[in-house]
Amino acid sequence: MKLFAVLLLLLLSLPAPALAEEDGARAFAPCRACHSLDRAERSLPGPNLSGLIGRIVAGDTDFDYSPVLRKARDEGLRWDATRLDTFLADPAAMFPGLWMSMRGIEDSAERQALVRFLEDPSSR
Repeated sequence: MKLFAVLLLLLLSLPAPALAEEDGARAFAPCRACHSLDRAERSLPGPNLSGLIGRIVAGDTDFDYSPVLRKARDEGLRWDATRLDTFLADPAAMFPGLWMSMRGIEDSAERQALVRFLEDPSSR
């Protein structure tokens, strides 16, 4: 019981941004199988996500996107926090025909942590 109390005190003593950063990093962990946040890292199954927020959809010039994402790019759609949250909730619903096989993140707190993580380049 004492160990639990000590761990709880340590957890509560962490600043809120540190906890949010950890949540975002944890939410991004499964994404690392296909995506990188390191601008120099290429040749992965998915596009590089460095600088995603504000970037045009299908904007990684080194990646071959599915036709539905190329269409979104041609329409001038850009990634912002709201669009990314909607996408992460159900990628196939947002972009039918998407080549990415991710089912979506049901938990809104987890999605928001991931969006904040991707918004803040200093969190890496």
